[in-house]
Amino acid sequence: MKENHEVIPYGHMVHEANVSAVRALSETRSERRAAGKTRAQAEALVRDVRRRVRRCFGTFPERNPPRSRVTGILERDGYRVEKVMFDSRPNFPVTANLYLPTGVTGRVPGVIGACGHSAAGKTEGNYQAFCQGLVRKGLAVLVYDPLGQGERLQLADLSYPGFVSGPCHEHNMLGNVMQLCGDFLGTWRAWDGIRALDYLLTRPEIDPGRIGVTGNSGGGTLTTYLNALDDRYTMAAPSCFVTSYRRNIENELPQDTEQNPPGFLDAGLDMADFFIARAPRPTLLLGQKNDFFDQRGVTETYREIRRIYRLLGAGNNIACFIGPDKHGFWQANREAMYGFFCARSGIRAKAAEPELRMEKATDLHCTRSGQVVGDSPSCRRVFHFTARTALSLRKQRSRPDSTAALRALACRMLAITPPRTVPEFRVLRPYTDPARQVVFSRYAVESEPGMVAILSRMDSEARFHLEGKGAARLWVPHMGTRPDWREGRIPDTETDRAWFAVDPRGCGESRPVSCGMEEEFLAPYGSDFLYACCGSMLNTPYIGGAVRDVLAAIRLLQANGFDDIRLEGRGLGALKAAFAGLLAGDRIASVRLVHPLLSYHELTQAPFYRWPFSAFVPGILKEFDLPDVYRALAGRLELVDPWNADMQPWKPAAGRAHARKAGIPAQTLRFSKGKTVST
Repeated sequence: MKENHEVIPYGHMVHEANVSAVRALSETRSERRAAGKTRAQAEALVRDVRRRVRRCFGTFPERNPPRSRVTGILERDGYRVEKVMFDSRPNFPVTANLYLPTGVTGRVPGVIGACGHSAAGKTEGNYQAFCQGLVRKGLAVLVYDPLGQGERLQLADLSYPGFVSGPCHEHNMLGNVMQLCGDFLGTWRAWDGIRALDYLLTRPEIDPGRIGVTGNSGGGTLTTYLNALDDRYTMAAPSCFVTSYRRNIENELPQDTEQNPPGFLDAGLDMADFFIARAPRPTLLLGQKNDFFDQRGVTETYREIRRIYRLLGAGNNIACFIGPDKHGFWQANREAMYGFFCARSGIRAKAAEPELRMEKATDLHCTRSGQVVGDSPSCRRVFHFTARTALSLRKQRSRPDSTAALRALACRMLAITPPRTVPEFRVLRPYTDPARQVVFSRYAVESEPGMVAILSRMDSEARFHLEGKGAARLWVPHMGTRPDWREGRIPDTETDRAWFAVDPRGCGESRPVSCGMEEEFLAPYGSDFLYACCGSMLNTPYIGGAVRDVLAAIRLLQANGFDDIRLEGRGLGALKAAFAGLLAGDRIASVRLVHPLLSYHELTQAPFYRWPFSAFVPGILKEFDLPDVYRALAGRLELVDPWNADMQPWKPAAGRAHARKAGIPAQTLRFSKGKTVST
């Protein structure tokens, strides 16, 4: 349910905290870079940046036999189009079109064309246009379908209620879950491009000394990545992606999961570093005046790169062009790219675009059915690889040898330390629920600088203090205390225990009002997703901060006389409460989790899931899983009506069988006799 500003008083808090963190990193980075004054320092920076960028993308797989084949040819005036297929991984085919100029003697320059987020992939009009424009000027172009696009759809043929087909949704569904295994969809996307260049360089028509890469939007992302990760390119022209991460975050701009490299900001990097890593390679940055990728960031990034290029004695190798249009690879930007590539390739040709002839998409298809998964039953999909990786990790990892060891692992993976001092708090104005005659006394608990958790006490009268004694119950809600209360999720207050609830960052009273205040809290491109992506790039998982908020509330209650605390959580709040219960140790009398997720592993074993990226701990399956947490809490834990990967209630028999297989103690499970309600 959409909430208004009156009940989201801290709705800007999470956004401003992320902006502050990114600005601080940006300023520190700028100060360090400004200290470099000599060519030797610039050369050392290039080497260091290249190592850092490469580390953020993890390990590439071994090169498999590509099984390249040409499935058809279109003959056109002055060029031909070959329909090409190759495997970038075993049984993972890539579909591509190779545009080759005809009537040309000797080897020609080659260009890798990276597609943006178009469902049509390589057959989309603007992408056909730049391929035809380049080939008519004497350059060969290999344009390939990204996964989830064109002839490489991964999920569209599978039935799943509520799933909106499209490249962005496929990328996030596939990419978010693989981060549980420490994998990154951007690495997958880059590997397809690396293997595309492998194929292009096998062609005798291509001059390996004149190789370019270009693309727009998501293709601009891949151009940027490939430029940094591959030393074989001699020129690059990314369009409508390059700005700065600071501008994106300030402007509330979510991007696909593959556009947010894990740990990138924490490593002291920004978009300029994708080009500094290969300085002084000739590069043209392309933007648009009316693009959601802020043109200010384009020019700022250009100036930073130019400074390094000048120190290297190659200031003329970097250029920038801002087109007059909205987001897209429109003609003005294409012509700027033609002129740049021709000049760098030694081709004397006018930059003006020739007359174009758009082909029917089906005429450019490499497959018989129009989809690689339709042509071959042995074709593997991305989620098959993720499922196999997760199974391998589960076999390889050993259980933590003690609860203390598990706590240390959890702190490292969540990137938090439990509060050692009693947090400050503010006494806020109470509010009343007249229907149930309950007053909510409210306290803003300062869990860290600039961040508060809203602690509420439900009672018959307002309380402008926190002092108490004895027993308390602390509820961690699914999406917010007030929604859980209105829907009857929080049981009525009891006389034997003081009743509290806490809204950690990002939910309830601090639910972000950024990103257009999406009607649906778990919208694929809403604020919840944006700040989870920020946390990934900062190496501070979003859920980790929320767990720290819960721990701060526990610490405050204990300091004010509540020495017998029962911790409870529901849905997304159950995950936070589980980690908080583990880290709080014996200070928590019992932990009751309603609608908990039983394991992160189960999310990796199916194509679809509903749990959001904000609930994920990147890399956790390399170290442990939720059943390890539940075993550590077993003597004081209840798991009530657990939810499956779809955030739907497990049927008791299936839930017990799944829990048993996961190693969750049977005595911790409780199933309601009546109907349980899904999210």
